[in-house]
Amino acid sequence: MRKPCWPPRASCAMRKPETQRAMPRPLPLFADRTEAGLKLLPLLAARGFDRPLVYALPRGGVPVALPIAQGLHAPLDLLLVRKLGVPWQPELGFGAIAEGLAEALLNQDIIAHTGLTEDIMAPVLASEKQELTRRSAVYLKGRRRQDPKGRIAILVDDGLATGITARAGLAALRKQGAARLVLAVPVAAPESITEFQGLADEVITAEAAPIRFGIGAFYQDFQQISDAEMLEMLARAA
Repeated sequence: MRKPCWPPRASCAMRKPETQRAMPRPLPLFADRTEAGLKLLPLLAARGFDRPLVYALPRGGVPVALPIAQGLHAPLDLLLVRKLGVPWQPELGFGAIAEGLAEALLNQDIIAHTGLTEDIMAPVLASEKQELTRRSAVYLKGRRRQDPKGRIAILVDDGLATGITARAGLAALRKQGAARLVLAVPVAAPESITEFQGLADEVITAEAAPIRFGIGAFYQDFQQISDAEMLEMLARAA
């Protein structure tokens, strides 16, 4: 039996009809994540935020956030979040966990459509909790954490598709008492921008485009960031 996938009209393995044209991939909008951050910077600088804090979703959000934090003369911190991926479609998140949140944030629509059960979700949750603990020990060792209470918090990632990790990150910052939440991403699906305008106080994006081939399709260089590379970027922000 073929496992259901998302969105509902998509097929995980079925061949396309011969008469159906392949959808063209979008042209890259950014050379790399650093350039994407530089394109976001003037949009954020124009808002004139008072003493903002910049939070990056690791690892991909860090090279986007670094030039933003430097340009705004703002502290850069991490917001540790892990996506809970559907086992047979890992890029599809049925939920997310974040530091500071006691419970996982779940997408009930995806859970219902994919037929996920507690027995299937529990090992994923346990594995991602373990990875969140590992990252906390590696990434945050010796770091002075920022307190968002009463401050403007700018949450940065490298793109926004379904946005389950960004949703968890915003919820965590809201729980910590941030006075104003700004979500900043280089590219976002138009429907996601509309949705997140109800979750963040502001959504700032350089480009709005349908996300049909994943966020990486909008970058010439979308290589995975290693722990060592990310820690080196954080050292430069200190």
